[in-house]
Amino acid sequence: MHDHPMPAHHDGSWQAVPAVTVVVLLAAGYLLLVRRGARPAHRSRDRWRTAAFLTGCAVLAAALLPPIAPFAHEDFRGHMLQHLLIAMYAPPALVLGAPVSVLLRALPARHARRLTGALRGRPVRVAAHPLIALCLSTGGLAVLYFTPLYDATAARPALHWLLHLHFLLSGCLFAWVIAGRDPAPARPGVRARLVVLGVAIAGHAVIAQLLYGGFLIDVNAPIAQVRGGAEIMYYGGDIAELLLAAALVATWRPTRTARRQRTAPSLP
Repeated sequence: MHDHPMPAHHDGSWQAVPAVTVVVLLAAGYLLLVRRGARPAHRSRDRWRTAAFLTGCAVLAAALLPPIAPFAHEDFRGHMLQHLLIAMYAPPALVLGAPVSVLLRALPARHARRLTGALRGRPVRVAAHPLIALCLSTGGLAVLYFTPLYDATAARPALHWLLHLHFLLSGCLFAWVIAGRDPAPARPGVRARLVVLGVAIAGHAVIAQLLYGGFLIDVNAPIAQVRGGAEIMYYGGDIAELLLAAALVATWRPTRTARRQRTAPSLP
C-alpha cells in the first residue's frame, strides 16, 4: 500500500458495452426458457425465480456501467464496490433464479438427460465441493491483494475483464453450493454449509482488516482509498453474506430421516 495516486487506468465505460450486452442477452435467454418450460402449476414459483434472476442481472449491469464503472477505474473504493456487486450481490440473486432447472425444463427430454448426466460427472462434483468454491472465491481475494496481480489488472484491460469474470463465476459457484435452488452433486448438509459460510465471513474480515492496516498488501493506491475500500469490503461483505445465509435458510428443505414402513396390523 502506497500513499500516491493509482496508476493510470483506462476508462472502461465504453468497453462495458459488450459485457452489458451479454447480460441483457442472458436475461432475455432466461425469460425465453421460462416461457418455453412454463407449467401452470409452477407459475407462482416461476415469478419469484424470474424476479431473482433479473435482479441479479440488473445488479451486474449496474456494476459495469456509469457511475460505478468510471469510479472503479479511478478509485480503489470504487473498485471494491464494483467487486462486491459482481462477486457477492449479483451471484446469489442469479443462483436463486434456478437457471439450470429452468434450462432442464425447457430442453427436450433427451438433451435434458445428457445435461443431467454431465452435472453429475466428476468434474462438476469436484468444482461443487464447498472447500473448492471457498478457495476460488475468498482465496482469490488473497491472491489479488497480497500479490502484484491487482496492479497488473489495473494496467491491462484484458486481465481486468478476466478478473471480473472470475469474480462472477466464483461468486455464482459459492452461492450455488451454499444456497442454490438447483440441485448440486454431493451438497453437504445445512450445518456444514453454515460452517463454510462462517469461514468465508471470517476470511473476508481478515483480508479487510489487513487492507485497512496495510499489512502484507500489494496495492498501488493512496492509503485513504485503500482504507475506505477495506471498510466497504468489511461492512458490505457482511451484509452480502448475511443475505446468503438468509437464502440458505429460505431454500432449505428438511429431509425425512426415517421412512414410513408398512407393517402388518398387530395381533390382539
